[in-house]
Amino acid sequence: MAYIVDRRINGKNKSAVNRQRFLQRYKKHIKKAVSESISQRSITNVEQGESISIPQKDIAEPIIHHGQGGKRSVVHPGNKEFLKGDQIPRPSGGGAGSGGEGEASDSGEGEDAFVFQITQDEFLEFLFEDLELPNLVKRQLAGAESFKQVHGGIISEGSPSRINIGRSMRSASARRTALGSASKKRLRALEAELTEMLTREHAKQDQTRIKKLKEDIEKLQRKIKRIPFVDTFDLRYNLKIKQPQPVAKAVMFCIMDVSGSMTQVTKDIAKRFFILLYMFLKRNYKKIDVVFIRHHTVAKEVDEEEFFYSRETGGTIVSSALKMMNEIVEDRYSPEEWNIYAAQASDGDNWNDDSPVCGKLLTENILPIVQHFAYLEITPRQHQALWREYAKIQAAHSEEFAMQQLVSASDIFPVFRELFQKASA
Repeated sequence: MAYIVDRRINGKNKSAVNRQRFLQRYKKHIKKAVSESISQRSITNVEQGESISIPQKDIAEPIIHHGQGGKRSVVHPGNKEFLKGDQIPRPSGGGAGSGGEGEASDSGEGEDAFVFQITQDEFLEFLFEDLELPNLVKRQLAGAESFKQVHGGIISEGSPSRINIGRSMRSASARRTALGSASKKRLRALEAELTEMLTREHAKQDQTRIKKLKEDIEKLQRKIKRIPFVDTFDLRYNLKIKQPQPVAKAVMFCIMDVSGSMTQVTKDIAKRFFILLYMFLKRNYKKIDVVFIRHHTVAKEVDEEEFFYSRETGGTIVSSALKMMNEIVEDRYSPEEWNIYAAQASDGDNWNDDSPVCGKLLTENILPIVQHFAYLEITPRQHQALWREYAKIQAAHSEEFAMQQLVSASDIFPVFRELFQKASA
């Protein structure tokens, strides 16, 4: 008995290509499961993988088989209940087959749905597939942090995986021609002379000369055969060089109201929205800065930890945060060099005299320099002065300004998709 052992070296992801084809094929089912999962789990746990279930009928594939065809003679067993021509009533309980979802039967066999697990990266890929930062423009082609491999010519040394077979064969052919041309020319001359001497009459043949010609011919033939078909000198390799790719610089301002009117539930919803936004930015854009601004009566630039978990509170003056954003832009993020984005979360409560100030700051200072500004109002109540002021701005600046209301945590992802939906081509 023969035993075959496969010793080929394969990585643990040797089926990665087939898996990607499978995920692409059932993309509709996976995206639906991912969207449903978001509404059922905490946003802070969004990076976990997900178990995807596909109905059995959706993965059935057509098969090619032989049909019955031709003439057949079949003998069926008889029975005691029916005669020829009797009509057989339809079974009330259903027959064997694939059991549908929610169906129950005391007979037949069913098939479970196909269930598989997607990884964290795959989950996020489907989650953020149709999202992007609106109006991302490369203001300045700065920062060569991204590189692309491009063809840089042909070299005589390199990795075996980059060997250029065509150029190597042409080089080998040229070398064989150069090294063997003189020998081949001499060989043809000796073979012609030998043929001529062998055609003479036996009395006129010079046996000594014929023997010498044969020896010389054999030496030349051996010499030509010793020329290698391919030599290491002939090998040519493709040169790959790293070409710097221009990288657009972008900054996202996250502005959150932490005043006394913001309940803990409202703050938690705002935190979840920004966590989702922060994760989205870090995944999709490698060169982007994120600035966190908390505000009540005064605004403060903080780090991520303090932004989400500090318990500081107070009154509400929204314009303080917009003023701070404008100051930070003037100090660190020149609009000539940076793409500027902002997202603001609030319950809509604001000092009445301050809302017109916010509208003026947005219209005159902020919107002219930003690519996109998104306002998220987290409240089940009627809209107040801040919303009405922002509604006027949205009517005049619909491309740069977007606003949405959010009531509960289950609305976070639908609203997020609405704010950052990828523009159609």
